[in-house]
Amino acid sequence: MPRICFTLQVDPARLEEYRARHERVWPEMLAALAECGWRDYSLFLRADGLLVGFLVTDDFAAVQAAMQSRDVNTRWQAEMASFFLDLDQGTPDRSMRPMDETFNLEAQLAAQTGEPR
Repeated sequence: MPRICFTLQVDPARLEEYRARHERVWPEMLAALAECGWRDYSLFLRADGLLVGFLVTDDFAAVQAAMQSRDVNTRWQAEMASFFLDLDQGTPDRSMRPMDETFNLEAQLAAQTGEPR
């Protein structure tokens, strides 16, 4: 199953408020993410505002599209947009910069033993 990692840039002056918002994500938003197929979703925030997101999903484009059709996501993205710098696509969910996975320990170990990953 594909693993997705992406980055965004949070305004360093607003890190504490950003963290606080994510301590109490709306229950409706949490439910929508789960229902749309965002599995093992985590966010990691560095002191300079670099935000790294990670999730596992069958089809990243499909789960993004599913979330974009949800009213709660539209409201959440509008609330959160001001925390970010350089939103080239207008909202955080459309401005995610996916990264290529360059190493996976389990995949390489499986390749050595001939076992499926």
